[in-house]
Amino acid sequence: MHDLPALVADLMLNRGWALATAESCTGGMVAAACTDLAGSSTWFERGFVTYSNAAKTEQLGVDARLIAEWGAVSEPVVRAMVSGALHHSHAQVAVAVTGVAGPGGGSADKPVGTVWLGFALPGQLHTELQHFTGDRAAVRAATVQHALQRLAELLTAT
Repeated sequence: MHDLPALVADLMLNRGWALATAESCTGGMVAAACTDLAGSSTWFERGFVTYSNAAKTEQLGVDARLIAEWGAVSEPVVRAMVSGALHHSHAQVAVAVTGVAGPGGGSADKPVGTVWLGFALPGQLHTELQHFTGDRAAVRAATVQHALQRLAELLTAT
């Protein structure tokens, strides 16, 4: 895990880009992993912890109707979150995560471990659904790991 933020940092610095994060279920853990790296202020622009639905709407501009129709853990909401992170920052790249970390809060449609991730790079927007296993800590750690790994893959391909 410790190598992923350094890899992301190198890829961001090589392009002269800055990163913003928008996080719900991880509560800022992606941002923390990035800013644990010394010198991250040169490529990490800001992080939004939008745990509540109101925060998603107020800080990122997520339309409350999307949340009402699809739920906070959904592709339309993570798309709006990642787009909102770009719009409300000076970053060129953004990562967003929203999910059910547990132990409660899951449903038949969205069991514990269900996580939507969004990635925005110049001219690109990607979303993906993941299902992680384990307790709350394991789901959150897996989400951070996957978010940084996938971001590194997308940056490498760009």
